[in-house]
Amino acid sequence: MIGRRQAGRGPRSGTPGRAGGERKIRVAERATGGDRGSFTAELAAGLPALLLLLLAGLTAVNAVTAQAGCLHAAREAALAVARGGDGSAAAGRAAPPGASVTVSVDGNRVLATVRAPVRTLGGRLPRVTVVATAVAAVEPGAAEGSW
Repeated sequence: MIGRRQAGRGPRSGTPGRAGGERKIRVAERATGGDRGSFTAELAAGLPALLLLLLAGLTAVNAVTAQAGCLHAAREAALAVARGGDGSAAAGRAAPPGASVTVSVDGNRVLATVRAPVRTLGGRLPRVTVVATAVAAVEPGAAEGSW
């Protein structure tokens, strides 16, 4: 009897009295019946944390953008004063809204500092202040009384 199978003894046959398809249906019914609504509960618990994380990320991006603007404004102010120009006007064109500019000259160095408040996206949280400082050497032909 080589190459012949006996009835009911092959690898695909189920146990006597039970069809293979019945068992799969029963398992599927048990799996979906007991966990009904669990996704909704997990979403309701996790959604506030996800929104908080999103607001923190957007606030961080806003702060980095303001920091880059402050750095650009501080460089412009330091270079303008080092060349004999008006540092506050140069920084005002490049600074973020609400920024304050401080320019000081110490010997042959110009130090420009720009501070800008960054509003958090929540609105009720305190503001974050970003600061950028730039230093430039006073150029030889610059007028000394212009700053």
